[in-house]
Amino acid sequence: MRTPRSMKALEELGRVRLSQNFFFRDFLFSEIAAVYNIPNVPDDPDLAIEAGRRLCGELLEPLQATFGRLHLRSGYRAAAVNAFGNRKGLNCATNAASAADHIWDMRDADGCMGATACIVVPWLIDRHKEEGGWQAMAWWIHDHLPYASLCFFPKLWAFNIQWHERPERRIMSYAQPRGLLTKPGMANHEGDHSRLYEGFPLEVGG
Repeated sequence: MRTPRSMKALEELGRVRLSQNFFFRDFLFSEIAAVYNIPNVPDDPDLAIEAGRRLCGELLEPLQATFGRLHLRSGYRAAAVNAFGNRKGLNCATNAASAADHIWDMRDADGCMGATACIVVPWLIDRHKEEGGWQAMAWWIHDHLPYASLCFFPKLWAFNIQWHERPERRIMSYAQPRGLLTKPGMANHEGDHSRLYEGFPLEVGG
């Protein structure tokens, strides 16, 4: 697929089905792109579609099947949009750091493919409003899904969830308690953590 240069081409990209419940259009909206009039379209649509399908199929679909409808806060970010956001201090990392992350159509320095979406799980915010409640979801995902990285935020327990060809399986948070929750090599990384998410479904889709 060529880079969309017309309304018709962008409509066709938006109709691409990434998984059972998600289409590419679900991930195209960007406040930065909308406010500053920067097209949020991929330079390499085929790579973006391939990475998006892995993100949706392996991570978002199981989450939605288990906890109900997800709210998508942000998803795909074009390199031009991300670079502008980084220059203006709009919570965007550099393009190098965002490759195979929010920039789905750019491989990282190791040549790997990846994709990230920022989501809210209404099921979680309705049941775990106390400080640190995000940790239960973090550990559930850690035990059940092939994520690459998670990063949680204070508002609504929104979090970035990344699929990557070489998953690091690292969890950090800007919500309290802030900092690194786990990464490979830490004592808490391996094993079963079900005691930390009591009341959660024990199986994907359950």
